[in-house]
Amino acid sequence: MTTNPYLNAPLSPTRPKMFDSPLAKVVWTLVPIVSISLAAAVPFVVAAVKGVIKPWLAGVYVAAEVLILILATAIDPQGDSPFAGMLLILLIVTAATHTALLDNDKVTIGK
Repeated sequence: MTTNPYLNAPLSPTRPKMFDSPLAKVVWTLVPIVSISLAAAVPFVVAAVKGVIKPWLAGVYVAAEVLILILATAIDPQGDSPFAGMLLILLIVTAATHTALLDNDKVTIGK
């Protein structure tokens, strides 16, 4: 009896998941919102450590967060500028949306 190499081959490893449950997905998605964008990159750093995304993507989010926070502070240190607030809201919405999409199989950029 001959053996079939396709039947005896080990299964290919699957990509790790970021969220173990729907509650975890909600909590991680709320991190950029509740922290008012101060921790917008945290879910991406955790995802990179878990192996869900490539480390360069987490680095891009860290750099973008630092750049936006510095820019928002430099525009108006007193906080009277609506443009600075718009930048922060844009960062919050973008980070929360992308955090919710971390386990989506249709999104392949950075995975």
